[in-house]
Amino acid sequence: MTRSDLVEELACRFSQISQKDAEHAVKLILDAMNDALVAGQRIEIRGFGSFSVNQRPARMGRNPRSGESVAIPERRVLHFKPGKALRESVDQDSPASFSSVSDTPAV
Repeated sequence: MTRSDLVEELACRFSQISQKDAEHAVKLILDAMNDALVAGQRIEIRGFGSFSVNQRPARMGRNPRSGESVAIPERRVLHFKPGKALRESVDQDSPASFSSVSDTPAV
């Protein structure tokens, strides 16, 4: 689902909201989430999941082509942990497209 799909779905479900108002609402929510994460805050949406920012320490990596060591600086990374209700619904409600993929023979 893309951002425009989300706007369209919101406008369809609530007929009193125009497409433009739905687009504005989605933009405001996503901007607020973005600002909170940039500030290092945690976002928790009950039944859906939580977003947080984790700190990855600096480390030494390896260039796969040359094999030489490369210093990788520390960085902040976004982490999403799905809520229990989301995990259970994804696990139970598997779409038919997934089952057809597993039925195809390996070549």
